[in-house]
Amino acid sequence: METWDEGTVRAGIREMAARDPKRERFGADTHRYELAPALPEAEIRAFEEVHGVGLPAQYRSFVATVGNGPAGPGHGLMPLTVPRPEAGEEWAVDDEWEEDRLPGRLAAPFPLTGPLPGRIDVRTTGELTQGTLVLAEEGCGIFLRLILTGPRAGEVWRIDPDWGGFVPASPGFRTWYTEWLQRP
Repeated sequence: METWDEGTVRAGIREMAARDPKRERFGADTHRYELAPALPEAEIRAFEEVHGVGLPAQYRSFVATVGNGPAGPGHGLMPLTVPRPEAGEEWAVDDEWEEDRLPGRLAAPFPLTGPLPGRIDVRTTGELTQGTLVLAEEGCGIFLRLILTGPRAGEVWRIDPDWGGFVPASPGFRTWYTEWLQRP
């Protein structure tokens, strides 16, 4: 079982916030260096049952012991079970979050066997991201997604339809999140 030390993660986030009181670091004005409470096991299990998918252990443990977003890479870690609280302020990632909750989408097989570099027809991004969960937005239509199904389950991939394609960003959630925590 993958485990996280909530105190260590929260201390790291407090240190980041102290070094950036004006929230000038990319995304800080959105996530504000705040973490929502962790989710109860019953809520996580209910999410998995409703969507017919098991969450990768590193991510599952994070939301169970550390928090349900938002402090994190990009504009912040998307919550697993409830949309972002900023009512009235539309973000591109909100549509991605909602699309991920459509019946069968998260449990669908991840369609790629390897990276897909280069431009992507935006009309196909919905098909390409089946079996993945949006983690964060980097802006300009670039999203980080956690693969939930198939042999690449647990990996974090970046989708940038205009320039970068859909390619691996990190071998796992722990590496992805920890690297963010350790950036100066």
